[in-house]
Amino acid sequence: MSFTSQKHKNFLSEPMRGKPVTALPGISVNYGKKLAAKGFGKADTVLGKFLMLDKQEEAFKCWLKDTCAANCKQQNDCYMCLKDWCDAFF
Repeated sequence: MSFTSQKHKNFLSEPMRGKPVTALPGISVNYGKKLAAKGFGKADTVLGKFLMLDKQEEAFKCWLKDTCAANCKQQNDCYMCLKDWCDAFF
């Protein structure tokens, strides 16, 4: 059985344009500030990085860990949401 959070469901049900990075599951306000300080203040810029990494799970999770110190669960939540978004809209 797969579990998705309400944040995950909300993200997939609404357009991405203009959403703050904190709209992504796994990205708290604290992590959002760290990402924004490195030029990733919007969800669509994180999606761009995800696509630049060719949707590779380990590469994206490693980037997220290095960029904002997200833990394994947070990395997975963010990765799964972006993967599901791409599966739904590409």
